[in-house]
Amino acid sequence: MSAGLDRTVWRARDDSGERGDTRRLAHVVAAASQGIAPADPALIGFACDAGVARNQGRTGAAQAPAAIRRALAGLPAHRYERLVDAGDVVCDDGDLEAAQDRLAARVAEVLAAGARPLVLGGGHEVAWGSFQGLRRWLDRRGDRQPVLVLNLDAHFDLRTGRPASSGTPFDQIAEHCAAHGHAWQYACYGVSRLGNTAALYARAAEIGAAWVEDRDLQERFLDARLADLDRLLAAAGHVYLTVDIDVLPAAVAPGVSAPAAYGVPLPVVEEIVLRVKQSGKLRLADLAECNPAFDIDQRTARVAARLAWQLLSP
Repeated sequence: MSAGLDRTVWRARDDSGERGDTRRLAHVVAAASQGIAPADPALIGFACDAGVARNQGRTGAAQAPAAIRRALAGLPAHRYERLVDAGDVVCDDGDLEAAQDRLAARVAEVLAAGARPLVLGGGHEVAWGSFQGLRRWLDRRGDRQPVLVLNLDAHFDLRTGRPASSGTPFDQIAEHCAAHGHAWQYACYGVSRLGNTAALYARAAEIGAAWVEDRDLQERFLDARLADLDRLLAAAGHVYLTVDIDVLPAAVAPGVSAPAAYGVPLPVVEEIVLRVKQSGKLRLADLAECNPAFDIDQRTARVAARLAWQLLSP
């Protein structure tokens, strides 16, 4: 766990001279070394570009944990009494598999403390590390309830080629669950038909995935999509939510590895995120593919911070 906080990141204006509650998240954040209590909202960074590089994408997502923290720091605390920062898992040597294993260990540790972890990616290779952490925690508890893996993403990320990359994590999860007899359901919301080959659609069908294309996730369809989601949530014992920021339109989220020409509106994404949170079954979430190297006026980092604030809010 992190030995301390980076106060060059966790900085915010001080309005303590004014009346009322003027706290911001920078004023309530604490390092994990100070202890993690049950129900604490907890951040874990995954500073990694290796998976995107292997997938021939635009690197830069390793900068995302710091950029999102900076955007979070100045947000008002409201009901937050405490926010735990569990530091970063860093992959700076190209050894993606070792970094994913370290991430899994940290996720499992935070879950074992009873906290509510949110991982800030990195490329979408974060998903394999995140899921392994959740699975380790469940296995140690002897919990065999079905897990819903809900991916808000323009891409299936079901590539079957190896070595693993940012394009393979859900295929890796499928293989792992099949090998160990784990009950799970993969759902991908926001799929772009122009961003996925026929082979990826076939692989999704092969593993029994549920998916909704971006055209059917516009605001006029929101009620129907939430009803579909409710059915998936009802069948699950636990939920792992992973949000690839490239599910949003490029005008809203330009700083991603693969900008979306069409995309899903932010209000729709946020309502889905809140619906999952309100289910009471959300155990772990992460935000992937935010790429500060290509951001404009911190626009994408601010969007990611908004989603993070909603996910972690008490």
